[in-house]
Amino acid sequence: MFIDYEILRLIWWLLLGVLLIGFAVMDGFDLGVAALLPVVAKNDPERRVAINTVGPVWEGNQVWLILGGGAIFAAWPSLYAVSFSGFYLAMFLVLTTLILRPVGFKFRSKIDAPGWRRTWDGALVIGGVVPALIFGVAVGNALQGVDFSFDRSLRATYEFGLLDLLNPFALLCGLVSLAMLLMHGASYLALKAGAPVCDRARKVGQLAALMLIVLFSLGGVWTAWGLEGYVIQAGADPSGPSNPLGKEVVRETGAWLNNYSNHGFFIIAPIMVYLGAFLALLAMRAAKDGMAFISSAFSVAGVVATAGVSMFPFLLPSSLDPASSLTVWDASSSQLTLLVMLIGALIFMPIIILYTSWVYRVLKGRVTADYIESNTHSSY
Repeated sequence: MFIDYEILRLIWWLLLGVLLIGFAVMDGFDLGVAALLPVVAKNDPERRVAINTVGPVWEGNQVWLILGGGAIFAAWPSLYAVSFSGFYLAMFLVLTTLILRPVGFKFRSKIDAPGWRRTWDGALVIGGVVPALIFGVAVGNALQGVDFSFDRSLRATYEFGLLDLLNPFALLCGLVSLAMLLMHGASYLALKAGAPVCDRARKVGQLAALMLIVLFSLGGVWTAWGLEGYVIQAGADPSGPSNPLGKEVVRETGAWLNNYSNHGFFIIAPIMVYLGAFLALLAMRAAKDGMAFISSAFSVAGVVATAGVSMFPFLLPSSLDPASSLTVWDASSSQLTLLVMLIGALIFMPIIILYTSWVYRVLKGRVTADYIESNTHSSY
């Protein structure tokens, strides 16, 4: 192979991060817009304005979720098996609420009746709030470690349920995720919606940005002084076979901060969170909507990156049996599989990015109530 196994694993760890950031940034504002419907839109024409800012693009944005799930399945099969099985009920809840979004988009305008439309608007709100919260809860549990273990034949067993996942630290991470996507959705509405929706979105977005800064700081303090991280003591071979049981792992309070002293440039990730949120707040206050959206996206990317670099090289630690923890070095597919997938990614990801950029260029401009009235049959 012309690319070393260790390098391939690192590349796919980075690519997984890029895909998760892509999902958080692109599909994140969809979730945020849906969650903000009751706050930014006071009547049906205003709600239609908000919904139609994301109506043409939300399906395409979900490609990033599919890509992320596919990358986990193909590049990190052990991670896919453990997380999709162990978090089954949580994922079922997320998928159920995500299904409410297309149903809500398609059905709300079929009947011109206030009760009918309020029902589907409520479905859209649930489809925005619940996934945003649960995604953060999942990250919070990953940072704490999950109660799973492997036997000698690498069969996984689980000793936790859905309610166990809703612990205080995980719920705090869920609130971080919700505040992050509310800020991002508000910045998108400020950019794309006409008045008065955009005006309300700017005010809500400033509050959400401030909430993100406060909640993210609380999470950082908790992680540093109240949360046990994981440290590999021996046995990890970056170029060795994928066997999660071939290492020794210990738990230490504040261990997730070690990467910032060992790899100083990792500090860029949390700096992105604070800088992006602060600039988004200022930009929304000054009605500089393009800058607000870019800054918000920058902050969202920083939140996802902070979780990834803090845990590196861990992907999913085990609190039940730390030696069973899944890492970048022992949870990947074969070297040949990673290489073939990398070639495919290098071909198709630029195509997806170019096509997405073209779509947003075509759809540039604000959605107004007048536009909805003029195109009532083609609008949601």
